[in-house]
Amino acid sequence: MAEGALRKLGTEAGLAIEVDSAGTGAYHIGNPPDPRGLSAASARGYDNSAQRARQVRVDDFDAFDLIVAMDRSNKRNLEAMRPDGARAEIRLFDPQGREIPDPYYGGPADYEHALDMVEHAAKALISELK
Repeated sequence: MAEGALRKLGTEAGLAIEVDSAGTGAYHIGNPPDPRGLSAASARGYDNSAQRARQVRVDDFDAFDLIVAMDRSNKRNLEAMRPDGARAEIRLFDPQGREIPDPYYGGPADYEHALDMVEHAAKALISELK
């Protein structure tokens, strides 16, 4: 959901940004997003239909300037994976340091809540990048 929101909101703000999603674990590699997440995102105008799950790669740390994590656990995992001298900054997506919950084991309301937080974080990041 974050990839679609950041891509669309960034484009609307006139930013030329490259956005990609990846996980620190090898879960669901190659699979499309969860249908519940697709539905929540689509209802707000975000298109994640072409997205496929992939795992973070070592070269991501030099391919991107910024890598954001939804929670502290993933941030720690990213920091442990980051090669010495890599250029990417790693930080939590939410500028206030709040963790964005993974709604996977919840229901539609959990996806809506997570997407609310994603939108807030995306808007804050876009404001920072302008």
